[in-house]
Amino acid sequence: QVQLAESGGGSVQAGGSLRLSCTASGRGKDTVGWFRQAPGKEREFVAAISLTSDSPWYGDPAKGRFTIAGDKARSTVYLQMNSLKSEDTARYYCASFLGGGITLPTSYNYWGQGTQVTVSS
Repeated sequence: QVQLAESGGGSVQAGGSLRLSCTASGRGKDTVGWFRQAPGKEREFVAAISLTSDSPWYGDPAKGRFTIAGDKARSTVYLQMNSLKSEDTARYYCASFLGGGITLPTSYNYWGQGTQVTVSS
């Protein structure tokens, strides 16, 4: 079983930056992904990374603005978010990848509780 804990969320003005952290414990946590969910919307893939190979994957919301990085020794994955926009406002979740499509929430079997990001314009 894998336990995940997110941190680093908060309120920021448009154009600002935040860095989210996800610390994972337990077995089977090689690839970790970030998703976000805004009220009334579906959960959306943001980015993922393999802690073994450092290979990243990015979803449309992240391209050009967010960077994912992993620290295997600390079992921690970071999501650096720059040039934040009001549409980035959502609850951000990290999850442990089980297999299948990397962008699909159903491909992840363990999830953290999430951390709220609010961007004001």
